[in-house]
Amino acid sequence: MAGAKRRKKSAVWRKIHALRCEDIKLWCVRRLPILKWAPSYNVKENLIPDTVSGMMLAIQQVPQGLAFAVLSSVHPVFGLYGSLFPVVIYAVFGMGRHVATGTFALTSLISANAVERLVSPAINNFTTSNNSGVLGLSEFEMQRIGVAAAVSFLGGIIQVAMFVLHLGSATFLLTEPVISAMTTGAATHVVTSQVKYLLGMKMPYISGPLGFFYIYAYIFENINSVQLEALLLSLVSLVVLVLVKELNEKFKRKIKVVLPIDLILIIATSIGCYCADMEYTYGLEVVGHIPEGIPAPKAPSLNILSEVVTEAFGVALVGYVASLALAQGSAKQFKYSVDDNQELLAHGLSNVIPSFFFCIPSAAAMGRTALLYSTGAKTQVACLISCILILVVIYAIGPMLYWLPMCVLASIIVVGLKGMLMQFRDLKKYWNVDKIDWSIWVSTYVFTVCFAANVGLLYGVVCTIVIVIFRFQRAKTLSLKNMKEVECKFKTEADHESLQQVKIVSVNNPLVFLNAKKFHHDLIRIIQKDSASTQPHDDLNKCEQNTLLNPVSNGNCHGELSLQPCPNERCALILDCSGLTFFDYTGVSVLLQIYMDFKNRSIDVLLAHCKASLVKAMQYSGNLGSENPIFFESVSSAIGAIHLNRNFSKLSDHSEV
Repeated sequence: MAGAKRRKKSAVWRKIHALRCEDIKLWCVRRLPILKWAPSYNVKENLIPDTVSGMMLAIQQVPQGLAFAVLSSVHPVFGLYGSLFPVVIYAVFGMGRHVATGTFALTSLISANAVERLVSPAINNFTTSNNSGVLGLSEFEMQRIGVAAAVSFLGGIIQVAMFVLHLGSATFLLTEPVISAMTTGAATHVVTSQVKYLLGMKMPYISGPLGFFYIYAYIFENINSVQLEALLLSLVSLVVLVLVKELNEKFKRKIKVVLPIDLILIIATSIGCYCADMEYTYGLEVVGHIPEGIPAPKAPSLNILSEVVTEAFGVALVGYVASLALAQGSAKQFKYSVDDNQELLAHGLSNVIPSFFFCIPSAAAMGRTALLYSTGAKTQVACLISCILILVVIYAIGPMLYWLPMCVLASIIVVGLKGMLMQFRDLKKYWNVDKIDWSIWVSTYVFTVCFAANVGLLYGVVCTIVIVIFRFQRAKTLSLKNMKEVECKFKTEADHESLQQVKIVSVNNPLVFLNAKKFHHDLIRIIQKDSASTQPHDDLNKCEQNTLLNPVSNGNCHGELSLQPCPNERCALILDCSGLTFFDYTGVSVLLQIYMDFKNRSIDVLLAHCKASLVKAMQYSGNLGSENPIFFESVSSAIGAIHLNRNFSKLSDHSEV
């Protein structure tokens, strides 16, 4: 008896042990996405495109790493480290297969505020005097990177804490107008910070509220100190970069590999500066000594963490918002999923761990991610291959960049921000779709320019919440629509058979960014459920009406009734928009996406009771591309159009026979 109990107990423990092992395995796969895609990596199909993409990415990473390190007010070599370690960490923990993380202009600018505030610029040029024994750099440079690494460390800790608290789903508060305005304003700050290098001027670091205007005031007051050689080289570099990048973009479908103009410009100007001895002859500012190798890891200075809290929060929020947008865009384009919360962990660790290796704050960049798209990258292997090439630069090629002019790096930064600055064109779109979104964009941009990126982001979120709450308070609650008119008009059995494939959804609430996503998911779920299952004809006869009414409240659908499949007739979805009292740009985008998704599923989408503003917004925002009208004054007129089109189709079929 005792033996049986012992065997039973051991069997239970084995089950518990097996369950725990399985749970641990699932947790590891969920938290280490590389364990999911790496074992199934197809070497024959993916290695060549990943290798080509990795080489092109490394060519872009090197100049951007050097430039963004200068933007962060640290020695350029630390930008090379920032293009290496965060990439490896994200490849292990990140879910975006085409997301190129590394040094980032906006996070570099934010960390520069802490660096300049805590380590005064006592030395204007990068020198090797007063060597600290680490990398052969001065104590001044090591103090500066210590502050930047502390910002990266604390910013990553904040992101990891947000992951623990499952705050990744809170990103629905970050609407497209707010993100667009914040990034455009931050890009304006970055361009302003590089003007002194473009003009070859010596000027103090200016930051704080209204610092943007003080910088230009100082420039105009000291316009006589502009260095003509630096200005001329900057203009030539800007023209060459813009011209070649435009040609690359125009002919990218005809050429397999784009011209790496950034790297070519760096090599050409470095050689020219060396041959002409421009550093001493004209006083042109150059990068200076680039040490070889990677130093031993060192923990960031913990005693200054309390002094960089503001910048750390800015790095955590701005970096995550920009990176998540790119990851979601990548997932949508290549049809895979991205967990918002997992991205918090990936980017948090990509800031925490590299901070021990003298790295500046990191995030994903639009230009590098677009490069992976255009060069046909398949997985994160492309980013790992770029890391190998960056190691070659760090150990072999880096010291040859001593003569690289600082004005050329500034030109690379400014041209690299072209995509963000071009977001000014979105103003026309917001004005035509929703003027409140337009006002949020403008005010968020002004706050970002006048103060900082994190302040502008916070203002945009708060302003959006306040406006939505105010709108919802004024919104009218409507009752369910009475469908008696439809019943009376279509009573015959033939019409009953024809209209079984019609589903009517009544939208009884405003459609904005708060409920638009769930509304879309619920509609997709209903259609998928109807296409996968059928209901007996007797069940349909139990309904009081021939058409189906599904009230939608905040995206929640009730009273679902599936449709009988009809292979000879297209299904139809009628959205009764009489209760859609207001909408924003996100709501219009979701309606357009619903239209295109259902059209691809051979489902006709018709909108009834649409306000003129909604019709105008949808027509302006997207190409509906429908031969038949989709906007109707009432539900009955929409059903009448469906009935008429189906009778005409049957008549055409008989005529052909």
